[in-house]
Amino acid sequence: MDGLSLTLLMLFDSSIRRELWRGFVGTLVVLITVVLTMMLIRLLGLAAKGSVAVADVSLLLGYTMLNQTPVLISLALFVAAVGMLNRMQRESEMVVWQASGVRMARLFKPMWQMAWPVLAMLGLLVLVARPWSQQQTQVIKDRFERRSDIARVAPGQFQASADGKRVFFIDSHSDGQSVGKNVFIVLSEEQTEAVVTAKEGRIEVVNGQRYLMLNKGERVETRLSTGDKSRSRFETARILVGDAPDPVTTSELARNKPTWVLTQSQDPTDRAELVWRLGTVWAAFNLVLIALASMSDQVRRASAWTLIWALLVFVVYYNLQSLTQSWVASGRMRDDTALLGVHGGVSVLALLLLWWRDGTWKRPSARRAAA
Repeated sequence: MDGLSLTLLMLFDSSIRRELWRGFVGTLVVLITVVLTMMLIRLLGLAAKGSVAVADVSLLLGYTMLNQTPVLISLALFVAAVGMLNRMQRESEMVVWQASGVRMARLFKPMWQMAWPVLAMLGLLVLVARPWSQQQTQVIKDRFERRSDIARVAPGQFQASADGKRVFFIDSHSDGQSVGKNVFIVLSEEQTEAVVTAKEGRIEVVNGQRYLMLNKGERVETRLSTGDKSRSRFETARILVGDAPDPVTTSELARNKPTWVLTQSQDPTDRAELVWRLGTVWAAFNLVLIALASMSDQVRRASAWTLIWALLVFVVYYNLQSLTQSWVASGRMRDDTALLGVHGGVSVLALLLLWWRDGTWKRPSARRAAA
């Protein structure tokens, strides 16, 4: 190979890598922006309903994005590869390179040079960062669930309890954690509705039950069937809130366990989670192969159809991955069969398709005749 050919191949590789990086970064930024906006709206809605603490919204948003980023990276890499190959074919650039002796399989080298850092980052996120973020998210949720209904109420705002049968209001001078000042409560039952006001309220646990202890208050009870009212005053009173919450061990959840713990476990749920994590990295590599092997040779096809096809392939592939995870968790499939059968099978099929479309399946004489 002469110096001119080497220069052309180096130019070819650098142009492929540069365009792939531009497409990948641009697509990833768009996807993260869309998902970030959706997650922020969802978390703000949960905070408004009292399902999560307002102070934890930013933390939950960051942990949620860590959970979603691996899938977004895989999709962005696939869309960038499909878009770059479709542009090369549409603008006849691939025809020029093929006329110069560059085969489709030669595209894999610059694509791999660009993809391997992305796959390494994806592996780090899936195997290390994602389990940690899942665990931290569960810790925040469990900590919020262990808080009392008084502690969930933001001072100066009305807030419904978890079961929807109580509405609380505490004065803005309350600490919002253990003690509420100027407490206002509406208790709704099947036949009665009671309005309770008290100067102070706090949560205490007695014999495994949570009680709201009220001091110096008044209770107005209305019977809904007849409209009769009764009023009573009290120095101290207590209202049953519910059972004292049991401490939740987040290590019991497979998605929260570190990857090295999953490799040593024989539990089907743990093995299924490990299959999903390893399969996510393998699937991202397979998507690059699929993009290359299925590059369209119809230059007049609209680019929108190519992107629709790419999204369809991505959705089908990842749904198949989730399906195999559930099969492994239920014991209907072995973990090694799920990895090799699904992801290994996709790799083999993509390589065979690339080999067939590249024309290397033809005999040498046939290739010379075609040339």
